[in-house]
Amino acid sequence: MVNRDRFLDYDKSLACIHCGLCLASCPTYLETGNENDSPRGRIYLMRALQDGRLPLADTGVRHIDLCLGCRACEAVCPSGVQYGELLETTREHIEKRYTRSLYQRFLRRFVIEKIFPVPARMRLFLWPARIAKALRLDRLLPGALREPLALIPDRITTADLPEFSPTDRPSVRGRVGVISGCVMSSMFGETNKATVELLNRAGYDVVVPKNQACCGALFAHGGNLDQARQCAKENIEAFEAENLDAVIINAAGCGSTLKEYGHLLHSEAAWRTRGEAFSKKVKDITEWLAPPSTLQPSNPSTHEPAPQQRVTYHDACHLAHAQRITKPPRELVRAIAGLSFVELPEADVCCGSAGSYNLTEPEMAERLQRRKVENILKTGAKIVVTTNPGCILQIKAGLAKAGSDAQVMHIADYLLGECKPA
Repeated sequence: MVNRDRFLDYDKSLACIHCGLCLASCPTYLETGNENDSPRGRIYLMRALQDGRLPLADTGVRHIDLCLGCRACEAVCPSGVQYGELLETTREHIEKRYTRSLYQRFLRRFVIEKIFPVPARMRLFLWPARIAKALRLDRLLPGALREPLALIPDRITTADLPEFSPTDRPSVRGRVGVISGCVMSSMFGETNKATVELLNRAGYDVVVPKNQACCGALFAHGGNLDQARQCAKENIEAFEAENLDAVIINAAGCGSTLKEYGHLLHSEAAWRTRGEAFSKKVKDITEWLAPPSTLQPSNPSTHEPAPQQRVTYHDACHLAHAQRITKPPRELVRAIAGLSFVELPEADVCCGSAGSYNLTEPEMAERLQRRKVENILKTGAKIVVTTNPGCILQIKAGLAKAGSDAQVMHIADYLLGECKPA
């Protein structure tokens, strides 16, 4: 007898009609051409695992592991298949029942789940890695360890945000909260400060609760849904008491999880209601600051067309596909770059970062990194703007390997350097 209630929402999986429209949008299928590395192929594997037709062994797990979770398939699916949900519940099933190698267990259970979500641990963890890279000791390491070190930038900034940052505008437009984030606060402190400054310039008082937690994205994407739910509850409690107009996030991967707290907590009625209310307030920094009239270039005369200063924009997967936000960031960049803005070929194809994917799947991550860098070089852009810390690290490392001097910037840093209050 088929057991259809073990881990997979079978009805949601059956929404996939195997039409194949997702194939051209799936980064791993584009690279391998293997049907098992496509969304519809993986859904077939998920059902086979559920039905017991496929053993929980290396082959099936390998194809599920290779998925980036970028959700590009969702954006083009005519049947509205909720692939991200199917992937997360399948990964939860795998993590509870499949025995990984010692290295993968160390990477997933310790580094990704115990170090990354805790900024203090993350900062401590980065020190020996930065020293090894500075002394060029990374050349002595095997490729599996050398690639992660290449992601660490030469300049890392940390900054503890004040709990309250008032606007100096004569009229206050509102009161918003800011998610400080794990990687953002550990490596992109100046970007977090830029985010608060932009909101202040736009007329908003900013609150940063000190008792906020990790958004839960790394746990959810890695199959640890119980810990993701705990993170969600802590954040809901931290922000509920602040009487906020919005909760602002400047990391696309975090934003998609924050906006899905209602679903994440769907099995607990009270928490589901609170999660849905919280998620309705979550806004990416770009959708909150758009339209471009919110901020204006500080010196428009300096933004005449200049080929050596071409600017392009990379769509972070979880902003473009999971949150369906593509127009606002482009409006903000175009308002400054003007005719110097150039569209990036395959702008919404994953760069290979995908949260912790470039650590757990370095080979495929490098292939996608190379694909992204080749497209950037075709544009001739000297500035690449994006909205996610992982994308910044991945693309920056790829450009360095290619010998390019193009800058990779978070959109908050780009806007702050070039804008003044409207």
